Amino acid sequence: MYDQASGLRKLAQEKKSSAKTIVITSGKGGVGKSSFAVNFALSLGKKGKRVAILDADLGLANLDLLLGMSATYNLKHLLEGQKRLSEIILSAPYGVKLIPGGSGIVELANLSELKLKGLIEAFGVLDPYLDYFIIDTGAGINKQVLAFALAADEVFVVTTPEPTAQADAYGIINVLQKGNLALPVNIVVNQADSIFHGEMVYQRLKLICKKFAAKDVGLIGIIPSDITVSKAIRHQVPLIIYQPKSKAAVAIDQAASCYLAISASTLSEKNQVPTHKGFSGFLERMARLLR
Repeated sequence: MYDQASGLRKLAQEKKSSAKTIVITSGKGGVGKSSFAVNFALSLGKKGKRVAILDADLGLANLDLLLGMSATYNLKHLLEGQKRLSEIILSAPYGVKLIPGGSGIVELANLSELKLKGLIEAFGVLDPYLDYFIIDTGAGINKQVLAFALAADEVFVVTTPEPTAQADAYGIINVLQKGNLALPVNIVVNQADSIFHGEMVYQRLKLICKKFAAKDVGLIGIIPSDITVSKAIRHQVPLIIYQPKSKAAVAIDQAASCYLAISASTLSEKNQVPTHKGFSGFLERMARLLR
């Protein structure tokens, strides 16, 4: 009898995965990391990209609430064999898929080889149908966050103009540099008073990273302070849907457009095709780092 799951696995093996894993993290909490992650993912989806986002912030797992949803099941139910991947995934606007992590994030560090193989196989089915897999981690420097970041194809570090936020952002970038010299790291300056102000913050952080960590960091975007952001969060509606013409929503949308344009231009200049290993490859790297 034809088994749909085995059919999907066969198709996944035949198609080369092009899913790029992007970890979005921050040196400290309260910088608007998760809100940016959700709205950036939706902006990519709005532009026709196939996107999934994993809520890997164990302490403040709230991406479902930011999207106006309620996650009944999460990664733990998948790991324990209680639910299939298709049963824990939530459908967000613009075709974006949300995978609630919950307490399953902690269990990733203690997976048996058999469970890890099963998890990689499950996500391997999904990989070929995605362009981007975004992972929203917890804030701060700990083993779990670092494993996620070092296993990714690229990392976005969200910071604000506050000196403590910048110091913490540098701290995590410095550690990532020591763990993987080639890992692309980019900055998101959130809650800036103006574009000029945000550019100053980025240039200062860029200089510090270059001087003390020998690391070049790029800029994803400067997101201005906007009272609409907190209103959208209270209404549990993503900002780019709640008020798409607000200052912050426009800035995030522009950041997504610029990111796609630069990524396409870079590949074109180097005459290359994407060689990302997808989320299943990300899981394999992350498991090695956690052990």
